[in-house]
Amino acid sequence: MKLRLRTADQVLGFLDKGTNVTGELEFTGTLRIDGNFHGSISTGDMLIIGEHALVHADIKVGEIEIHGQIFGRVEAKRRLEISASGRVRGDICTPVLLVNAGAVLDGRIEMAGDASQDITVATPPIAEQQNSRREEN
Repeated sequence: MKLRLRTADQVLGFLDKGTNVTGELEFTGTLRIDGNFHGSISTGDMLIIGEHALVHADIKVGEIEIHGQIFGRVEAKRRLEISASGRVRGDICTPVLLVNAGAVLDGRIEMAGDASQDITVATPPIAEQQNSRREEN
């Protein structure tokens, strides 16, 4: 199943408590999940995982608020927040991470910005390296 939802910035979709969905979920705008989801989720916008949600998925989003349970890798381009009731079992990649007291996070965390901000190591030009080797001998 592939579901595509499109609308403005308000919450445009809601998977309520008691719903069970399996598949690939792609959307724009804001979506809230309070039911069970298994598969993959992607959006450049906002995902809210409600307190009753149980999500087994690889997730790629712009921003995410986690109030329920997630099992899987979560990648947020802008921001990831885990509330006191939130539980994450899996790896996280985001430039901004907020973890509230009482939250559970079991996994690796990668907090990298854009590729342009990668760390580079400066090395002296080859001629300087050769000169220093000659001086050592």
